[in-house]
Amino acid sequence: MTGWDLLVDRTDLRRTQLAPMDPEAPLADGEALLEIESFALTANNVTYGAVGEQIGYWKFFPAPEGMGRIPVWGFARVVRSKAADAPEGLRLFGYWPMSSHTVARFEKRPSGYVEVSAHRAELPPTYNAYQVAEPAADDDWRSLLRPLLMTSFLLDDQIAEAAPATLVLSSASSKTAMGLAWLARRRGVRVIGLTSPGHVDGLKGFGLYDEVVDYDHIAGLKAAGPAVYVDFAGRSSVTRDVHEALGDVLTQSIVVGVTHWDARGGEPPKTGPQPAFFFAPDRIRQRMKDWGPGALEARFAEALRAFVAANPWLKLKHHAGAGALQALYGEVVAGRVSPDEGHIVRPA
Repeated sequence: MTGWDLLVDRTDLRRTQLAPMDPEAPLADGEALLEIESFALTANNVTYGAVGEQIGYWKFFPAPEGMGRIPVWGFARVVRSKAADAPEGLRLFGYWPMSSHTVARFEKRPSGYVEVSAHRAELPPTYNAYQVAEPAADDDWRSLLRPLLMTSFLLDDQIAEAAPATLVLSSASSKTAMGLAWLARRRGVRVIGLTSPGHVDGLKGFGLYDEVVDYDHIAGLKAAGPAVYVDFAGRSSVTRDVHEALGDVLTQSIVVGVTHWDARGGEPPKTGPQPAFFFAPDRIRQRMKDWGPGALEARFAEALRAFVAANPWLKLKHHAGAGALQALYGEVVAGRVSPDEGHIVRPA
């Protein structure tokens, strides 16, 4: 049996290499070897790499000096084990590296499984939580949309407290932005999407936005107040332009993603509210305390089912093997993936 890891240069996310790993290597007591069955790859994963130093995403799966293993969401099965709580055959949904196999330490808890490796002890518990997952017809949708639409769901929940009349979203072709647009419009909020010129017509056809504006025409942006801006792109120039265009009607400016990872930096906006970073695990902890974990999952599950049913334009595309993953990753990091595609990778 042969195995591999897709390693990413931490200083240049475009540079990758496939490194061999040995799935037959001995396990220490408490360790389990998992074969990764499938996972989704989206612009959200590029964000993990872009802010890996600040948020700690590089720490989940250690890699050689200067390189990193970008996390993805999907399914894996225990194939060898020296852990009492992780028997062979156990299938889990959660946070994995872009690899054929990985080694983990799991402990069973009332709510599922927790990865308890020492290097993950100080990392956000949301990413250390894994759920038992028997094979199901919607596995690919779960891989693709659970992390993205959960962020959309939590953002919509927080933004609702401000009761905005208008929501403006950058990187409007990203799945998380589209999910937020759909959720907010269900509540009657007017939603404006900002995107590159090549995506304008496609986004209009999806019916998710009341208005779609390309980045070159932000100066003419008009919005009823109060307005909230959500930055999924991470381009400081776009944020400055939005702040200047909306002026006093802009009451909140939220930073979520960095899909335009290579355009970060620059001067912060000189007008309007101070941009504040949204970290989904913090909101999850708050709502689990407020509602209880069962209620949070039930509300989200309803939103996920409704989103898939209401948006038949979103199609799944499948890729198999290390070479296909490396090629797909190159397309994703370059921003060349079509908004109406969801990409699922099967390592074997």
